[in-house]
Amino acid sequence: MSNTRHHLIGLLLGAETDWPQAFEALLARVGPLDIDGTRHELTSERLTIHPFDLRDPVRSELVIDRLAHWYYHPREWLKKAALMNDTYLLNSPFTFQSMEKHSAYCAMLRLGLKVPRTILVPYKNPVDNVRWAYTSENYNTSFDLDQIANDLGYPMYMKPFDGGGWRGVSRINNRDDLHTAYDSSGQMLMHLQATIDYETFARCLSIGPETMVMDFKPDKPMHERYAVTHGFLSPRAGYECAAISRIVNAFFSWEFNSAEMLVTGNEVYPIDYANACPDVAVTSLHYYFPWAMTALVRWSTFCVVTGRRGQIDLRTKAYFEIADNPDLSYEEKIDAYLALADNHFDSERYWEFCEKHLSHVPEVVHEWVTSADFERLLQETVQATYPPHEEDMFMGHFRGLVGQWAGENQHVRGA
Repeated sequence: MSNTRHHLIGLLLGAETDWPQAFEALLARVGPLDIDGTRHELTSERLTIHPFDLRDPVRSELVIDRLAHWYYHPREWLKKAALMNDTYLLNSPFTFQSMEKHSAYCAMLRLGLKVPRTILVPYKNPVDNVRWAYTSENYNTSFDLDQIANDLGYPMYMKPFDGGGWRGVSRINNRDDLHTAYDSSGQMLMHLQATIDYETFARCLSIGPETMVMDFKPDKPMHERYAVTHGFLSPRAGYECAAISRIVNAFFSWEFNSAEMLVTGNEVYPIDYANACPDVAVTSLHYYFPWAMTALVRWSTFCVVTGRRGQIDLRTKAYFEIADNPDLSYEEKIDAYLALADNHFDSERYWEFCEKHLSHVPEVVHEWVTSADFERLLQETVQATYPPHEEDMFMGHFRGLVGQWAGENQHVRGA
């Protein structure tokens, strides 16, 4: 090859060790890719945190961020990298910082999605600010929490306006639950959200243009929450769940996010869709872990090899024009939003790129997931997660579920 390009993908990590090892092992097996006279070589590195000059160059073309939603120093480095160095971010801290759960609810309500009725209530305890007493005395009006709850209707959920990872979420069945949860909320700003009688709780994981819709059991322990259930939704509901997940991501320029919906028949009610650090642990995703790693490797590769540019500014007007069109039905609006999302993610070009240049990736993933290296990773993860007397049980549990995936996807070998 007359020309070689080296692409470095940075991993900004917290306490996770399982999926980063998987990503690194699989990315090393993907390239090099020979495309139109250029050889593309892909590598990754785990990023470290240190003082930085705002004019420092950034080596990584793309960064998968799993840390900056709570650690401000690397968050500000990501902003600098995007603004000054055109570094591509999964995800952008600009929108995840400003468009947390509350803003996401508002935006999707504006698009006409079936978000359950939601009310924001003031802090239970005073905020830590010397101006609080004056502001509270002069401008905060009294309110009747019981009256609000009665109007909303039991049962309901109380949850932080910017929450994640089920932090501070409570099911409110009655007045006692309401006051216990509100008294415990302290300085967290809380939503009260109506619930509905639903048949299925669906959780969608979207990475770029790819989405997996999963049968989620929130009341189960983590290793049992993602049920391996095929065809658990009607075709219409399954389509709408996947569409909404990608629409949310495209609207906010998010790349790597999970969305939760309550589903009854063909009716889909989005209830949570702002997760800066969505769950991709092998001990929770198990059966779906190989798909997640496949999608993450493919989308990262596509972005760096094709020179996809990150987007800091949001283009909400196009969505709102659809939302405000009285001639479109709800179903037609979902289709129109999805067309905008597919355009945002360049979905058609992405799938053509995967077919032409990354068709070997499913086989690579299958090979690795059935290898001794994956067995080692699984063993290490189980040992780090569970007490010694439970290790054998959980090894059998996860080995069986991943083995089920491998058996069902045996056809990719030699493809």
